Amino acid sequence: MTNRFSVLDFRIIAITILVICVALLAYGYWLQFAEHLEPCPLCIFQRMSFVALAAIALAGAMHNPSAIGRRVYALIGSACALTGCGIAGRHVWLQSLPPDRIPECGPGLDYLVRNFPLTDALKRAFTGSGECATVDWSFLGLSMPAWTLIWFLLLGASYLFAGFRR
Repeated sequence: MTNRFSVLDFRIIAITILVICVALLAYGYWLQFAEHLEPCPLCIFQRMSFVALAAIALAGAMHNPSAIGRRVYALIGSACALTGCGIAGRHVWLQSLPPDRIPECGPGLDYLVRNFPLTDALKRAFTGSGECATVDWSFLGLSMPAWTLIWFLLLGASYLFAGFRR
């Protein structure tokens, strides 16, 4: 009977992670299309990490995994969250630079992907540019990348909790 409840708990946590990711993505798209805040390349990569987290949560909730399966989903989900943490951390670091140390603005991600080999485009995008250092939105004194970093940490910890609890 206990094993059945742990599967149910995993499903509830996975569905909660899915709902949170979808809500965060919806808010990001609302800011982009309704408030006209264009995302920088690092913002787009953070969105991709949230999409991956949501997809893993959906698959985990639908799959109804056993104990080993829950651990696998937890490791994959926390790896995606850790990737998002790295991207968001880089973004927060760029925003914390003094004005004279901010890199010059570069071309947008769509231009990079169309005109450079994929590896070069990704390398240039992850380096960040001046547009990534601009703070267009903040809440409680934290910029959007700082909030996404917090969400990635919470979601990654939730995956680990769901997958490895007894």
